[in-house]
Amino acid sequence: MAKITYVEFNGTEHVVEVAPGLTVMEGARDNGVPGIEADCGGACACSTCHVYVAEAWVDRLPARDPMEEDMLDFAWQPDPVRSRLTCQIKVTDDLDGLVVTLPEKQI
Repeated sequence: MAKITYVEFNGTEHVVEVAPGLTVMEGARDNGVPGIEADCGGACACSTCHVYVAEAWVDRLPARDPMEEDMLDFAWQPDPVRSRLTCQIKVTDDLDGLVVTLPEKQI
């Protein structure tokens, strides 16, 4: 299990254990973390699971694929470096300690 910290826009932290093989989005959804809507259910067809990855983790995650890049254009205030869609990040034991911050809103 990887412990992932989800930080709401207001600063409230949710530290949850997520099983390897799930996505960061599924970890939030399954643990009731508010702010990740995941309207498309993880199909990379919306941007409602957008987060900002902590700087220390940016280079430790797999690169964005072209579909994720395209969908981030629809996210609320995307950051060219730190923005990710949580449905596209598969959890592994290497993600233990990952910190993501939710935007003010999802669109």
